Amino acid sequence: MAKTRLEAFSDGVIAIIITIMVLEMKVPEGGSLASLQPVVPVLLSYILSFVYLGIYWNNHHHMLHASRRVTGSVLWANLHLLFWLSLVPFTTGWMGSNDFSEVPAAVYGVVLLMAAIAYYILQQRLIATHGKDSVLRKAIGTDWRARPRRSSTSRRSDWPSCLRCSRSRSMSSSPSSGSCLTGASNARSRMKPEAGRDTATFGEHRSELRRNT
Repeated sequence: MAKTRLEAFSDGVIAIIITIMVLEMKVPEGGSLASLQPVVPVLLSYILSFVYLGIYWNNHHHMLHASRRVTGSVLWANLHLLFWLSLVPFTTGWMGSNDFSEVPAAVYGVVLLMAAIAYYILQQRLIATHGKDSVLRKAIGTDWRARPRRSSTSRRSDWPSCLRCSRSRSMSSSPSSGSCLTGASNARSRMKPEAGRDTATFGEHRSELRRNT
């Protein structure tokens, strides 16, 4: 079935949720800035919930834009998401009116957690409906959390050249050597005679100093 009714219904419900949160904010009595102090917790909780609802609406819009059709399971998963989002005004008002006390804040966090789980279920149902090669699956696969992590060994193997390799090649007598081990062995073989010459020179200088004394 088409997705237009699902989009329109979801947009309307989220708009009503935001409107309810605004209407629950009471106008303070008085015209001074001090009269706003009692409603500051309510205002902060409203801003927090508004940001959360904006994120859900934005992601929901892009997810449905990448979808072509919906099924019955998608409709129920979407209703499941809207159910938990519809509880946001209640928990927002409860938390704000009680100055962010422990129990209202915990209930508010549980509602947000269940909304996140419901959104994940909706996402998986849409992917199952459209298949693994769908545009939605590819779009979600570009997220950094969905990419498979490579081990540090594999990342190091992808480097074009390592610092040890570049140093050994610069010190090696044969620049065309193709591996770090070859360059390192050539560098060591070149350094050994130089070290021997340095030792002999130091011994000659020491013997001359003894003769002069």
